[in-house]
Amino acid sequence: MGMIEGVLNLVFGGGRNAVTETVEVFRENAEAAGQRDVDLRNATLSQFATEFLQPRKGLFDRLMDGMNRVPRPALALALGTLGLFVAAMVDPIWFASRMQGIALVPEPLWWLLGVIVSFYFGARHQTKSMEYNRSIAETLARAPEVQRNIGALSVLHAGAGQAEPKDAPAISPNPALEDWRRAE
Repeated sequence: MGMIEGVLNLVFGGGRNAVTETVEVFRENAEAAGQRDVDLRNATLSQFATEFLQPRKGLFDRLMDGMNRVPRPALALALGTLGLFVAAMVDPIWFASRMQGIALVPEPLWWLLGVIVSFYFGARHQTKSMEYNRSIAETLARAPEVQRNIGALSVLHAGAGQAEPKDAPAISPNPALEDWRRAE
């Protein structure tokens, strides 16, 4: 009886369960996975709660939050306009009846729409052009280093005994290389 008890204590004793620990190497513990899922859901819900259940904001803050959400609908408006061109080709009568309503829009409203769209796309164009100019400046800043490297490579390619190009880095003599060249 003592030997069987010793083996069982070895496998299941000491506050450990060797079988469970071994199985968990190959298969996820379902209870622990469920607890992790619950913790993740609770963390997600608390994050949403802090974002959407904040104290009531003022009119200006709500207006600015609304303005921050305008670019996506504005892009949808641009794609919708392209869709109208397709609709005009598919069903001209339907398109003409819809355009009668647009003809009633007052001119100042068209100007306002033009200003909004110009600012949106103009700001985007300016951001992209500034990034492009920055990348050009970084490339030009590396040009002298590239020129020095090309000079050093041309010296190595031309071989020893020829004149070094201007601004080429000094090459330290290599006795083994010189012996090899003389042996040829």
